[in-house]
Amino acid sequence: MATSGLTLMAVHAHPDDESSSTGGVLARYASEGVRTVVVTCTDGAQGDGPGGVKPGDADHDEDSVVACRRRELDEACALLGVGDLEALGYRDSGMPGWEANGRPDAFANVPMEQAVGRVAELIERYRPQVLVTYDEDPSGYEHPDHVKAHRVAVAAADATGIPARVFYTAIPRSAVKAFASAVRASGVDLEEMGFPAIDGEEPSFGTADERIAAVIDVSSVVDKKRAALAAHASQTDNSFFLRLPEEFFRMAFSFESFVLRHGPVPVGEVSDDLFAGLR
Repeated sequence: MATSGLTLMAVHAHPDDESSSTGGVLARYASEGVRTVVVTCTDGAQGDGPGGVKPGDADHDEDSVVACRRRELDEACALLGVGDLEALGYRDSGMPGWEANGRPDAFANVPMEQAVGRVAELIERYRPQVLVTYDEDPSGYEHPDHVKAHRVAVAAADATGIPARVFYTAIPRSAVKAFASAVRASGVDLEEMGFPAIDGEEPSFGTADERIAAVIDVSSVVDKKRAALAAHASQTDNSFFLRLPEEFFRMAFSFESFVLRHGPVPVGEVSDDLFAGLR
């Protein structure tokens, strides 16, 4: 139960995104009495079906995938202690270049004013001091629904003027390098396990360290994050991170980092609290 008078809202594209990129802050702040709200924009219809059946395969049943992913979302949010879940139910647009991109009811094709209006109404209802969504720079992951969720969340925040701070999820490049070095030193072949190749001095993905405005210690709730990711079993059964030894999972997920879009945080300083100065 929320007791602090504070509210954190996370606007995500698909079921499971809430756990992978913000599961730690959702669980940590919920445990501190902050009201946590997850907005999931799409139904996840373009996810894997039972047994890993892919969209476009003859046995891929979108309706059953949607029902399964909603059950998983409910379970994951319960594990994270999320106070309120708002599932907008827009059709999953699929990965870039998929046939689903062209469907008129796909989230990527929904008129901005319609989607912005729905998220703005939720912001008006819950009045979050802090709103979290994806970065405007997708760093190589240009999923149509993530791009649209970013645009919708930012436009809704601007339209209402309610969130004091808007943060973007981020993975610092230095953290990517440190993680890869530690795992390789243990003898694990990262590329063989599906981890993106890291060539040269800088990873090809991740956020430049100088953009990071907040790094939140979520080590106390990292087990909840792992359980929430595992709850999305239809999509994470073969997850690279869930197959790692626990020590490396903790290394990868004990901190969550964010870029500040706007809000009263001193320039050049890295905060350890999304609500610093707002409590």
